Amino acid sequence: MNIGFIGTGKIASSVIIGISKSKISFRKIYISPRNRKIAKDLKRKLDKIIIAKNNQQIIDKCKWIFLSITPQVGNKIIKHLRFKPNQTIVSFISTITLSELKKAVKVKAKIVRAIPLPPISLKKGPVPICPPNKEVKSFFDKIGSTIEIKNEKLSKNFWSTSGMMASYYELIKVMSNWLVKKGIKRQDAQKYITSLFLALSEDAVVNSKKDLKFLVKESQTPKGLNEQGLKEMSKKGVYKSVVKTLNSIYKRLNN
Repeated sequence: MNIGFIGTGKIASSVIIGISKSKISFRKIYISPRNRKIAKDLKRKLDKIIIAKNNQQIIDKCKWIFLSITPQVGNKIIKHLRFKPNQTIVSFISTITLSELKKAVKVKAKIVRAIPLPPISLKKGPVPICPPNKEVKSFFDKIGSTIEIKNEKLSKNFWSTSGMMASYYELIKVMSNWLVKKGIKRQDAQKYITSLFLALSEDAVVNSKKDLKFLVKESQTPKGLNEQGLKEMSKKGVYKSVVKTLNSIYKRLNN
């Protein structure tokens, strides 16, 4: 089958790269011409990429359609496109609901919302989907770890936490820059910080069936460095700020 992507930003390109490294069977991948730089780069790297003339050509040529556009663009263009009843439509759009998508698409196609993130290019990371769909789950299990969510309202919680990705990268950037200012070479600083957080994340995954407070407790010793770090950041309201930010993103998703 042919796969099509309307929108060629960071998420779309990450998913496409993940697909190219997987055992997913496909003939061609049609992509939007809108982001010419990313489109040309993908075509240069991958043999089976076709840059479509327009978005309608993607729909005409493909069985599976991925909507990887902003809500503003989605609201503007989806209603003008002519979809087919036998198509599977997977939306990466954060604030357009299933009911809104169905109304805009106009035909009774299979519509699923999904939340892939950039590490999917490495075939890593969770991919929440809503509603559950056997074929879509099988697809994303080949390039990540699918989490099926029955309730669309509950899926908004996952959208909220996905909005903290840049905040995470900012944290490791700040820590790397701190080391650089202390005289460490940037390459060494960034290698150390990124490797440290990778190891911590892998340890957390191994222990993810336990309450995560176990890891918080086990990583501290009385009057130790980690106890000091946790106490000072807690006193400054860092973790309460995280919760407030998540609530703010969640509120936006519900407006």
